[in-house]
Amino acid sequence: MNHLYNPLLGGLLIGLAAAIYLITSGRVVGISGMLAQSLFNKNKRLPLIFLLGLIIGGSAYGILTQQTTPFPEIRSPWLMILSGLLVGYGTRLGNGCTSGHGVCGLARLSPRSIVATATFISCAIITVLLTH
Repeated sequence: MNHLYNPLLGGLLIGLAAAIYLITSGRVVGISGMLAQSLFNKNKRLPLIFLLGLIIGGSAYGILTQQTTPFPEIRSPWLMILSGLLVGYGTRLGNGCTSGHGVCGLARLSPRSIVATATFISCAIITVLLTH
């Protein structure tokens, strides 16, 4: 398949997965919320299955298409831990992550998700400009 169509196909598959999850669970896709449910609510198996599907599906695609991704330069473990904690805090503070707000919230034209996604993208742009 032409690599020009990969982003389109990926976007369609993400949208399809989000729609199927909404229909089967009555909840929007939000990876951070699914991870929290899987870790802290043992009665919720569907989020865990969805998360495993993400890992297996992405890995299978990489293997089948023989795509490689170079490893980024090595970072300080303390910087990575601090970064992860800040992302987790921001996710809780913003009532969701980029997948919940950016994929599902924008599709529903949620004002809160529009503001959250604009904030995510703005912060990402500023971070890249400051670090490169």
